[in-house]
Parts: sequence; C-alpha cells; structure tokens
Amino acid sequence: MSQVNPGEARRRKKTRNISILVIVVLVIALAGFFTVRSLNAKSDQGSATSASSSGVTADAALANDPAVKKLNGTISFGTEGTYSPFSYHDKNTKKLVGYDIEVAQAVADKLGVKSKFVETQFDGIFAGLESNHYDGIANQVESTPERQQKYELSDPYTVSYPVVITRSDNTSVTSIDDIAGKTAAQTEGSNWNHIATEHGAKIQTVPGFSESMNAIEQKRVELTVNDKLAAKDYFKTTGNKNVKIAATDTSTKLEMSFAFNKGSGLSKPVNKALSELSKDGTLAKIGTKYFGEDVSK
Repeated sequence: MSQVNPGEARRRKKTRNISILVIVVLVIALAGFFTVRSLNAKSDQGSATSASSSGVTADAALANDPAVKKLNGTISFGTEGTYSPFSYHDKNTKKLVGYDIEVAQAVADKLGVKSKFVETQFDGIFAGLESNHYDGIANQVESTPERQQKYELSDPYTVSYPVVITRSDNTSVTSIDDIAGKTAAQTEGSNWNHIATEHGAKIQTVPGFSESMNAIEQKRVELTVNDKLAAKDYFKTTGNKNVKIAATDTSTKLEMSFAFNKGSGLSKPVNKALSELSKDGTLAKIGTKYFGEDVSK
C-alpha cells in the first residue's frame, strides 16, 4: 500500500474544504434567487398587464397629452374581477375578461399605452384610487353628483337601469317602491346600495353580486338591487330558476364612467378616446359581444 506524506494529506484536505465551501456558497446563492422569484410572484398576484390587444390604433395627439405622458407607458385600473359580465375571470383560461376590461383596454390602446388591472373588492376600490394604487377605476362606477365633486369622471361608456331580484316564489315585490322595509344584500359603497337605501331597504353588506344571489337563495335576505345588464348575464350563464327579476326601475337611467383622481387630467384624453371608440364602432362591437346590443348610449 502506498503511503501519503503529511504535506500531500494537508493539500488534499485543503482542496476538499475549498470544494465544500464553493458548494455551500452556490446553494445559498440559488436559495436566494428562488426566494426573490417567489416574493416577486406573490407581489404580482391580483394584477395583470396587457399590451395592445383590442386592434385599436393609437391616436398620436392623445399619446402626447401631458397627463398621458405622466403614465410612463401604462395606465392601471382598479377592478373587482368578480362582477360578470363587466370584470371577471374566464372559466377556461382564467384570464381577466369582461365588458369593462375590454373598453379599458381599447381606451389604453387609443392613448398609446399598456393597460394594467389591479383586482380589489368594491368596498375598498375608491380608497385604492385615492392612495394611488392605480390610476383609475374600471368597474361600472355610476356618475353621481357626489362622485363628480370628488373625482374626475369620464363620459359614460355604459347606460343601464336598476332591477330588483328576489326569490322566484316572492310575490311581494312588483316595483322598486315595494322594497321599503325589506332586507337587501348589497355591496358596500356601490350605487346599488345607495339606490336600495334611498328606497327604504334594510341593508346587509356582502362582498359582491354572487354573494347577493346566495344570500337570497338561502333566505338570509329578501332581495338585491343591481344592474339590469349584470342580471341578464347572470340568468343567461347560470340558468338559475330559484331567483327572478321582480321589478325594473325604468325611471332611473344609470350612466357608468371611469373614475380618476381630481387633478390627474386623465378624464380629458379618456373622453376623447371614448368619443373616437364610439364613432368607429368599437364600443358597439364590445357591447354586442357581451350583451347583444350597444350599451354605451
């Protein structure tokens, strides 16, 4: 058997130690890399950015608007992501889709910027805007005098009417005036909550439209007031016969707009974009896709 001298043994031991040290450093580096990737992935949850996808050509004059230039290439919108057919996730692709989403994308394309959507519950959507978590709201915001004073609202891109939804066996509601004293499931801060309150309903707060339907079916509430277009889409897609549209308030015309912070200057270029999208038939095309008709006017 050959003998290893002490010097050679020390060199081999030193080499082994260096190799172990290199391996440890590599392991630590890789662990840090994947941790950063994981944290980045988590921070991106609840938002999605899209490049031009509507086929709309950018308007050079709008792209050079000072308010648009401040966006640095991307306009972000707060939206629920659970309010079909306006803002929701496709069951097959899981992508964020809907009437409001496509109109917002078309507006962004006309402005020459990308569109980004940040999903949040409606009861906190205006707080998110005021905290500058996004540039605007794309979520069927009704244009009311109070909101006009507090925010920059765009021209309307949706026109609709409120409806009252009850259980199918409920015969006590035939007009919106009949909801006085009854319990309604409504989303906090929504225009539908406001309308139900104005007509004397007692409010039970729920996160969104789907929860309102569940509350009615489970007899926890008697009704909900919501959008005619959303209700039509709900019955079309679910075929639910346990609930019904009990009344439509045709005397109340509702106009829905994008909302921006006061002083942002974004309503002006967005209004011009909406005007062009109306003239070239884009809004009518999107409306027909989701509702079978132009719902922008």
